[in-house]
Amino acid sequence: MTTTSSGAVTATELDALRRAFALAARGPASGPNPRVGCVLLAPDGTTVGEGWHEGAGSAHAEVAALDDARARGRSTVGTTAVVTLEPCDHTGRTGPCSRALVEAGVARVVVAVRDPNPVAAGGARTLADAGVDVLADVLPDEGRAVLGAWLPAVERGRPFVTLKLASTLDGRVAAADGTSRWITGAVARQHAHDLRAEVDAIVVGTGTALADDPSLTARAADGTLVGHQPLRVVVGLRDVPGDARLRGEGGELVHVRTHDPAEVLAVLAAREVRHALVEGGPTLAAAFLRARLVDEVHAYVAPVLLGGGLSAVADLGVATIADAVRLVPRRVQPLGDDVLVVATPEPPASAGDDTQSEEP
Repeated sequence: MTTTSSGAVTATELDALRRAFALAARGPASGPNPRVGCVLLAPDGTTVGEGWHEGAGSAHAEVAALDDARARGRSTVGTTAVVTLEPCDHTGRTGPCSRALVEAGVARVVVAVRDPNPVAAGGARTLADAGVDVLADVLPDEGRAVLGAWLPAVERGRPFVTLKLASTLDGRVAAADGTSRWITGAVARQHAHDLRAEVDAIVVGTGTALADDPSLTARAADGTLVGHQPLRVVVGLRDVPGDARLRGEGGELVHVRTHDPAEVLAVLAAREVRHALVEGGPTLAAAFLRARLVDEVHAYVAPVLLGGGLSAVADLGVATIADAVRLVPRRVQPLGDDVLVVATPEPPASAGDDTQSEEP
């Protein structure tokens, strides 16, 4: 991103950026567009307007902030726009925010994160070319956190993949007779529904679809459907029965007839899916892990022992401990009697890594 500012960020601008992060968080977690917030500061440092993006087709955060300032009867000439993401520079469902800021007479723009989307990027250059003072990469870590799965999805050109596992302490997802309801408790199950409400698609294999007949909906604590229902994606060659619960109320059913995880993600990317939740079963989980297409693991672990039955993940082709898929824990959260472990896969070791094995 172009940075033309000769001055450092001010304390007032940092406070405004933190406010913009809070505004951005009001936007929807799902959907093709990012969460963005914007605060407009007058030359004396007072706020003249603020806004956030409420979802695809609605005004972007910068335009919302400009509209807010005008509604307050405040001038936007000479203001500073403090924005969580680089203003867009393209015309889609809405016009380019970079030009809207220039036309409003904004004198300075402070940005947390550059836009990796080649379609929308370029706003900083347009602003700089128009004589606007642009300061970039301010509190970038906080900015990336607000953008969540959207940012890596756009950077990688495919949906961000969260693999969800719900298992016993010894890694089982079903008993020897096939029963699995309920391994985890009500608190953990509701947390999983809340996660569903934040993603764009839930992915299962045909084996899970046929064996469990799931509905794959996102529900509130009282059992009712929440407002956002993700796509329900079934992967595999076998047909989904006409009377399956997947064809009932909830999100659209998408059947991807393949066993290739990369092909699944390509289909979802074409549908502007930014965050996919892979829920099952063990074969599908293993396929995504073997393809190194899992970005994050949410493991719900119940204090239950079965000693047998179906494992949470099928064969990964790991013949020796050196080839194990290792994860980096990011968060551990108690959920009633259960525990949620959020972890990310370690990058594969380089060919020259000669680290010795460790004995207990």
